Amino acid sequence: MNVLLVAAAALIDRDNRILLAKRPEGKWMAGYWEFPGGKVETGETPETALIRELNEELGIDTWQSCLAPLTFASHAYEDFHLLMPLFACRKWKGRPRGSERQELSWARPRDLKNYNLLPADIPMVPILRDWL
Repeated sequence: MNVLLVAAAALIDRDNRILLAKRPEGKWMAGYWEFPGGKVETGETPETALIRELNEELGIDTWQSCLAPLTFASHAYEDFHLLMPLFACRKWKGRPRGSERQELSWARPRDLKNYNLLPADIPMVPILRDWL
């Protein structure tokens, strides 16, 4: 089984809300909510990939010094195994917007359980809730 390395961010605003993105129609697992991020390409570190993905997907800029490793997911999907470090990020430039037609939502940690999250993201919810 192939292992897919993906980097994700828990973008946390001043009110301790976390940004979630809803996967748009036409994408794998459309309709599920997720922490923003994406695939780590050959030659990239997870941090570099995450900075690139946040710019592409949300139109924001951040820096490696603003990405704090928080936890990770290791999840077996039917066709691949996902390994995903989750970074906490409290500082970025720009206002997040869904540049890939994805809906965005700022969620309080206690409300994360009310979102239809991707299976790999679910185990990270209690960690975020306890940390914030």
